[in-house]
Amino acid sequence: MNTQPWTIWLVLSCAFLGSLGQLLFKLGSKSVSFDILSWITNWQVIGGMALYGISAILFITALKYGSLSILYPVIATTYLWVIIFSVLFLGESFSPIKWLGIALIISGIILIVR
Repeated sequence: MNTQPWTIWLVLSCAFLGSLGQLLFKLGSKSVSFDILSWITNWQVIGGMALYGISAILFITALKYGSLSILYPVIATTYLWVIIFSVLFLGESFSPIKWLGIALIISGIILIVR
C-alpha cells in the first residue's frame, strides 16, 4: 500500500493530541483517588480521555489509507511533544543527553517515513 503524505500529517496530529491528553492526565492526577466520583468529575481526566479518543479515530482513518509499518513509527513523535509540554507546562527539566536521545528517535522516524 502506498502511504499518502496527508496520512503522515494526520498521524502527527494524533501524536500531538495524544500528548496533550497525557499532559491533562498528569494535571488531573493530582486530584483523583479511589473514589470513582473524583475521576468522572475531573475535567482534566475527562479532557485527556476525549483527546485520546479523537486521536484514535484519526489514527484509524489514517490507517485506512496508509501502511501501518510507516504510520505507526510516526506515533513516536509523542515522545517529543510530551517532553516539550513537560518542560513548558510542568517545569520539568531535561538534560542535553536526553535531548540527544529524542533527536535520535526523530532521525529514525525520518528514515522510516522516507
